Amino acid sequence: MAQKKAFEVDSWLARPDQRISIVLLYGPDRGLVAERAKAFAEKTGLPLDDPFSVVRLDGSEVDRDEGRLLDEARTVPMFSDRRLLWVRNASGQKALADDVKALTAEPPRDAIILIEAGDLKKGVGLRAIVEAADIAMALPCYADEARDIDAVIDDELRKAGMSMTLEARQALRRNLGGDRLASRGEIEKLILYAHGQKEIGLEEVRAMSGDVSGASFDDAVDALLEGKVGDFDTAFTRHCQSGGQPFLVLSSAMRQLQSIQAMRGQMDSAGRNAASVVAAARPPVFFSRRKLVEKALERWSSEALGRALTRLQTAVLQTRRRPDLSVALARQALLGIVVESSRLAQR
Repeated sequence: MAQKKAFEVDSWLARPDQRISIVLLYGPDRGLVAERAKAFAEKTGLPLDDPFSVVRLDGSEVDRDEGRLLDEARTVPMFSDRRLLWVRNASGQKALADDVKALTAEPPRDAIILIEAGDLKKGVGLRAIVEAADIAMALPCYADEARDIDAVIDDELRKAGMSMTLEARQALRRNLGGDRLASRGEIEKLILYAHGQKEIGLEEVRAMSGDVSGASFDDAVDALLEGKVGDFDTAFTRHCQSGGQPFLVLSSAMRQLQSIQAMRGQMDSAGRNAASVVAAARPPVFFSRRKLVEKALERWSSEALGRALTRLQTAVLQTRRRPDLSVALARQALLGIVVESSRLAQR
């Protein structure tokens, strides 16, 4: 059977079998699927920014255009000895499964097929086809366990040249898991918050994760998403006057906008509406907040979300460099996003 157990995936990706032409990464942890797909793509040695060497496709696109994957796989490369066909957002699409089945029977000579999929049932459709083929490999991606989370933490700390106390690591680990990219994002924000320090302590983790009730700043973030300037200013002022750190609001806003940015990407790539994307979100959006998130998705474009996140990241650095001005700097950055949200709502 052409498959690996969950604990064997990373070791296989470190040294992929060169005889494998089709790689399927699947599972409920979409962040881990995406991270491992990128790692495999880099192992091919092809320039990932070259459209002649790497063809990116969406699962829905392959499904609408029957035979598209077959045509791409049988196209002779013009500027390299082979091409990478990278399919994202695959699920139970029949046309995609049929194309993959045909390619397992007649392996492509000049192409490598890389497929990112969600959680696929055993013995059904695409997963069954790949697992039964000699030239294909199915790699499951499930939520990180404690050992995996520690490895991700260590990787990010190593890149930043920082260390972390045992108490801080234990507190941070409790807030991670579920989605690999989301976990990396939380660790990166913590490292950014602790910029200039050699060691991260429990105080920094508590400040980043909000080890207190989040009600004091949740109202500020919701007002930001709705574009309600007055409500935001009231909630932010109340939070700061009660002794809350302005970084908590910046961090919470970053998490919300990153989540919305990921969902907006699904809307753009798959042509889905906001309601269906929010309903399928993992982790799920609380029912009471779905309408709020749906409106934000309809209002904000991917480009606008990117600008807002850059503004927040800059504000985090500024507050670390000038803690005496942290409230003013955070308020200015957040107000700019509230005003833009209000302007977008009027279009």
